[in-house]
Amino acid sequence: MKPTTGTTVGVLHPGSMGAAVAAQLRRAGTQVLWDPTGRSSATIRRAREAGLTAVDGMAELVARCDVVVSLCPPAAAEDLAWKVAGHHPTGIVYVEANAVSPQCVRRIAHALPGTVVVDAAVVGSPPVGGKQPRLYTSGPPQTIVRLNKLFADTDLRVHPLGEEIGKASALKLAYTSYQKASRVLAAVAYGAAEAHGVADELLDIAGQRSGSYLTEPGYIPKTAARAWRWAPEMEEAAELVADAGLPDDLLRATAAVLSRWEDARDADLSIEESLGRLRYRKGGPVIPPR
Repeated sequence: MKPTTGTTVGVLHPGSMGAAVAAQLRRAGTQVLWDPTGRSSATIRRAREAGLTAVDGMAELVARCDVVVSLCPPAAAEDLAWKVAGHHPTGIVYVEANAVSPQCVRRIAHALPGTVVVDAAVVGSPPVGGKQPRLYTSGPPQTIVRLNKLFADTDLRVHPLGEEIGKASALKLAYTSYQKASRVLAAVAYGAAEAHGVADELLDIAGQRSGSYLTEPGYIPKTAARAWRWAPEMEEAAELVADAGLPDDLLRATAAVLSRWEDARDADLSIEESLGRLRYRKGGPVIPPR
């Protein structure tokens, strides 16, 4: 597709969300670049399917792009920003769209002098199959207007939150602290019921209430497969609530529970296999399901 928007965007790095967002921009006529250095075969395949243009290293990407969008696991966000900073970007827009704390976003903005940093958060599923996630943003008004125009013909809907860096990240983590912690709690509750032979009864009770994740045991393997990304996100959310003077124990504990699934990265597990890994204790017995 011939670029028509006049803006060149770089995506770091095209995971499931990043590739979907990049594909939306490509369909809208935007040239999207990416750096394949050190990336996995799965990432390369996603980038190819999304129609992205590969460049020869980070230096070329920074030099050619007007806007750089960072969409990566939260634990890598700050290091990635420093790598970009090492190429002395000036006059570009850096969209920090990862699930990190407001404090982390502010550190990233400090690391990128001469760059316009926008705090952003994607809330919702990747924009495929008609899904329309929201892109919450906070930053300079004229830059937010520019991003709104950039995404105008895509399935992402830009929702400005004001100028203060940190607002978008705070909203994302406030939402995700419940959304994802509740799934973990549901997995623990279901596992306990299953171990005592009352899983069906638990599902029956939960089914009397609408919108409960306890009615979705099929989500447990999905949670296990994503735990490697969600655990750092819960740590960031804990930093958010602690900064607000609220207890962070539940979120720290959620991160600890998720770490039990750290070897299940992107695995295709059954419910039973997922619960088995969740029950594992070093040096201790595994309680078998009844």
